[in-house]
Amino acid sequence: MGTRSSPRKGSLQFWPRKRASKFLPRVNWDAIDSSKNLKGFICYKAGMASAYVKDNTSDSLTKGKRVSIPVTILECPPLKIFSVRFYKNKKVMKEVLAENLDKELKRKLKLPKKKTGNLDEIKDYEDVSVITYSVVKKTGLKKIPDLAEIGLFGTPEEKMNFIREKLGKEISVADVFENSQLVDLRGLTKGHGFSGPVKRFGIKLKFHKSEKGRRRPGSLGPWHPARVIFRVPMAGQLGMFSRVVYNNKIIEIAKSSEKPITNLKNYGNIKTDYLVVKGSVQGPAKRQLLITSSLRETKKTKKKNYEFIELR
Repeated sequence: MGTRSSPRKGSLQFWPRKRASKFLPRVNWDAIDSSKNLKGFICYKAGMASAYVKDNTSDSLTKGKRVSIPVTILECPPLKIFSVRFYKNKKVMKEVLAENLDKELKRKLKLPKKKTGNLDEIKDYEDVSVITYSVVKKTGLKKIPDLAEIGLFGTPEEKMNFIREKLGKEISVADVFENSQLVDLRGLTKGHGFSGPVKRFGIKLKFHKSEKGRRRPGSLGPWHPARVIFRVPMAGQLGMFSRVVYNNKIIEIAKSSEKPITNLKNYGNIKTDYLVVKGSVQGPAKRQLLITSSLRETKKTKKKNYEFIELR
């Protein structure tokens, strides 16, 4: 029998370990490359399932065979442009609010009473991005949309042409991503509240006759330095942390009207477009996530080629 190993959980890379300030994290869009105009999209985690796929990966042991893999289903309602941000010297120079916004959006958000400007009047800018919001009312999850700033690909002229074309119109996930593409998913993990050091950092239980508790560290540190350093595993907040899952392979992009998915646990029926992504994704059902083009592709994951057959 092999030696049991339980390495210390909880990376010291992330500190302080507290709840994230917002659900959709900030992204360095300059570092992300994309073949389409929009570099990201807002989606909602529906749940996990098993999918039958045909493995078309070269040099694979199961090449040409039907295999079962774990997948995550992400519902992607259409996006609309809320406002346009102009940058100069890496700072926001001007923000122009889009016209003809949804009435429900005006009821839920505080919007300026006066018109903020015109796109054609603004010149001498270096970069431009868009603030988008999800038309989440189509999913039946909630009414308040989620907003996120999303970068654009191309020259400033190409970006402005894309913005003028899409202002007031819906943007579908099929316009941004395609099958077999690698994507990154950014969002918050599942929240566990106030947790002890055994669950939070994976320390071992002390001997059953130990004094002052079993589920705590034996010592908080030496006499000198006369303080408790941050490396000591202690009780505190666990979960609701902003994390990134890299290099997820898109197995299928479909519409609920053509390929319906129903009765998902803690979620219900999917009513809009959706993605089927290989593997697991952080967060519980109904958690909003930001899906972006892959930041650092790997040859191993890029080489994998799956042909979607059906969900189990």
